[in-house]
Amino acid sequence: MEEGNHSEATEFILSGLTDHPELQVPLFVLFLLIYVVTIVGNGGMVLLITTDPRLHTPMYFFLRALSFCDLCYSSAKGPKMLQNFFAERKSISHTACAVQMFFSILLSDIECVLLAVMAYDRYVAICNPLLYMVTMSRQRCDQLVAGVCAVGLMDALILTCCTFWLSFCRSNIIHYFYCDISALLALSCSDTRTTEIALIASMCYTVVISVATILLSYVCIISTILRIRSAKGRYKAFSTCACHLTTVVILYGTLLFMYFRPSSSYSMDVDNMASVFYSLVIPMLNPLIYSLRNREVKDAFRKAMNKLLSSS
Repeated sequence: MEEGNHSEATEFILSGLTDHPELQVPLFVLFLLIYVVTIVGNGGMVLLITTDPRLHTPMYFFLRALSFCDLCYSSAKGPKMLQNFFAERKSISHTACAVQMFFSILLSDIECVLLAVMAYDRYVAICNPLLYMVTMSRQRCDQLVAGVCAVGLMDALILTCCTFWLSFCRSNIIHYFYCDISALLALSCSDTRTTEIALIASMCYTVVISVATILLSYVCIISTILRIRSAKGRYKAFSTCACHLTTVVILYGTLLFMYFRPSSSYSMDVDNMASVFYSLVIPMLNPLIYSLRNREVKDAFRKAMNKLLSSS
């Protein structure tokens, strides 16, 4: 559909990651490997935490939720992206585009808010250790995860409805590898102010509040750690936060690069690769970070492998 054609688009065309045919196969193999590692890593983390009683603590309860979220998030974008590497026509229907956008927003919000909840969990564990198991009871953990999902569900529903109530008659080519809300707004010939306001409000009550919660939690955590007299005690306290802090820095560092870099440095290729890193690489890294740097997870994995080998 060309610019100026004012008939309503019935489908969209995803431009994908590259127009160079010689890069299609190498990129397909690379992202297929990333996707498989993501599914195996996060699925294994969910299974390990579920089956090992030693990991039935609030921290690992939230980590299991994060792993499940990462598994679903990569699956919302990965399969379609992989399919389009070899598709002659990289089309996606209105309905499929809306579904992909809904789950992308839902799972992205859940991950951001869940990291804030995990920061609060670490704050209670380090700053109020005697009340930890009372404060972070199973009922409280269930309520926190349910609240996180409710926030994501409300946000995804509002933004998806606001976007797909618009008319798309300028073009049907989405210059992205998935149905991104910003890319769709650029195609609309309707008044997009309501959707843009909803998008800004969404960023305020998810990203800004999540970041504020994380920063406040870590200010209190660091203040408490610095008051610990022994170096061993300080190291032990900080090590319980190291994996979570690494995940937060990688995730929000990528978001800052994507949305707050100078407009003069904007490039569609760079933007696409940053989105791929956020959508596929970070979900792959999270289970690796927690498994490589966490002694309890490594011990549980070793025990599970020994049990599997002995039974075979």
